[in-house]
Amino acid sequence: MFDKILIANRGEIACRVIKTARRMGIKTVAVYSDADRDALHVRMADEAVHIGPPPANQSYIVIEKVMEAIRQSGAQAVHPGYGFLSENPKFAEALEAADVAFIGPPKGAIEAMGDKITSKKIAAEAGVSTVPGHMGLIADADEALKISEEIGFPVMLKASAGGGGKGMRIAWSADEVREGFQASKNEAASSFGDDRMFIEKFVTQPRHIEIQVLCDQHGNGVYLGERECSIQRRNQKVVEEAPSPFLDEATRRAMGEQALALAHAVGYASAGTVEFIVDGERNFYFLEMNTRLQVEHPVTELITGVDLVEQMIRVANGERLALTQDDIKLDGWAMESRLYAEDPYRGFLPSIGRLTRYRPPEEVSGPERVVRNDTGVFEGGEISMFYDPMIAKLCTWAPDRGTAIAAMRDALDGFEVEGIGHNLPFLSAVMDHPKFVAGEMTTAFIAEEFPDGFQGVSLPEDHLRRIAAACAAMHRVAEIRRTRVSGRMDNHERKVGADWIVTLNGLRFETRIAADRGGADVTIGEETLRVESDWTPGDQLARVSVGGEVVVLKVGKITQGFRIRTRGADMRVHVRTPRQAELAALMPEKQAADTSKLLLCPMPGLIVRVDVAEGDEVQEGQALAVVEAMKMENILRAERKGVVAKVNAGPGDSLAVDDVILEFE
Repeated sequence: MFDKILIANRGEIACRVIKTARRMGIKTVAVYSDADRDALHVRMADEAVHIGPPPANQSYIVIEKVMEAIRQSGAQAVHPGYGFLSENPKFAEALEAADVAFIGPPKGAIEAMGDKITSKKIAAEAGVSTVPGHMGLIADADEALKISEEIGFPVMLKASAGGGGKGMRIAWSADEVREGFQASKNEAASSFGDDRMFIEKFVTQPRHIEIQVLCDQHGNGVYLGERECSIQRRNQKVVEEAPSPFLDEATRRAMGEQALALAHAVGYASAGTVEFIVDGERNFYFLEMNTRLQVEHPVTELITGVDLVEQMIRVANGERLALTQDDIKLDGWAMESRLYAEDPYRGFLPSIGRLTRYRPPEEVSGPERVVRNDTGVFEGGEISMFYDPMIAKLCTWAPDRGTAIAAMRDALDGFEVEGIGHNLPFLSAVMDHPKFVAGEMTTAFIAEEFPDGFQGVSLPEDHLRRIAAACAAMHRVAEIRRTRVSGRMDNHERKVGADWIVTLNGLRFETRIAADRGGADVTIGEETLRVESDWTPGDQLARVSVGGEVVVLKVGKITQGFRIRTRGADMRVHVRTPRQAELAALMPEKQAADTSKLLLCPMPGLIVRVDVAEGDEVQEGQALAVVEAMKMENILRAERKGVVAKVNAGPGDSLAVDDVILEFE
């Protein structure tokens, strides 16, 4: 077995590989850019080597710099993680020439499957059903439009070397083909150093289901069930689960056997994933093969008990698989929620900055419930604009799907993240959505269920009533603490009354509290709810039993109440005396500033181009500027007709959130 391996990656996947290597008694080497000097993967590894400036194309994907790090450290093998150099055949070739083991598949398999055009041809020859499309490379936007019209809209524009949603666009019209083709080429060149494009028919209302395969260098292979990855946004997965609530055993077997046939056809060895789209009749079509470890691999590990990273290391060491297909049993249900540094209230635009608070839920491993959090960050660390915005992968396991979802709801409510925008509220909203709970989702789920973007969650009135009761009891505890600290306790608790008016989400609850040593009875109208908690003022997380049901609340202090976040909702809860409530009702509401004549930068990023000049008349929907952030190009469009009065930024400018790009008359 290897004594030392280098991880040619960063973030949570580097930390994930380090954990398994440590358990196997293998030393690890991290590589890092200037931006990652203090990163968690650098702290966790046994040693670390600096490889360059922050941009990935000057550090993590420069083969020569990684090879020099291997030489310096004396590593015998390299795990590439995912992204970066993981599916680069030139990197595998360089390792082979240096007599360093690649913890991944052979170069030939990477070349065959890494190019989506070639992979579809091989899949068809191996008897795997494929999606209709243009199998050749496309020279320019004119040719892309001609091909799209022949295939029929909608079409998918895809980077041949792409992955993770980069260089991928759905086009529903000729204009979208022309506009999206160049943007996709630019993203592909920036992310992969390869701007080749191809086009295929976009199958509407599909489910995205993938098969995990594992093969050794001796011709043995197994498939480890499937993962449902249909909850996607901008072609990037957000929530995954295993198994799929849609497949039956016959379809699972057929997909698994086809996936293995494809793997054997290219001499595959290591862990890999064959992705399919599946229609409503359970017909499935080959999409692509990822010749690496997938981001969502933990859900497969949780339902099979197989450590895929360990198996990859053993296969790279020349060992035979110790598993046969009969050994693979699917046990229970697993969920994965990807926590991104993206602000759901601003169209999921990237957010960067310092994690002023980062407290994941406690990890648990038991016979009835598992909570696992794969992460590469820590409290006080910085989220950089240079890399993927994923912060963590929160996973839960339980004996059945409903219980796994319930465990995920609880874990999300208990996940504390402050300092940046993040998608925790959206993830909670997905877990409560009736279609998701019923398992009736497609890849169009987010577009269909949140057509106007995410505006937060409106909780049902019975849930708001429980929150009101909890906040009334918590406010009473805080008032008792305040009077004690101020020294105004002339007559024990005489200053803390029993009657409070709680207002939240436009609702008003009149409450009366009768407290005792064990908690409080909170009466709202005709209903009395027993409230019990060990919350103390200053705690930012509260687990409160209300009427026998536990609610988990993230708590922030505001004047006369709390900022409460729970189950995807973010609300200001005011708890006032009857007289305070009477006076508050007379206060005018503060008006928001008028920004209707400004184009504001919606995220920290780099201006790629500005498409208008002073004096130009613009139309609704017209492209105004392009901002690049976290490896993605974002087109900013006019919300209404207008005339450009002033241009405040140009190509190459680095802007912060809400910096003014354009002013209109």
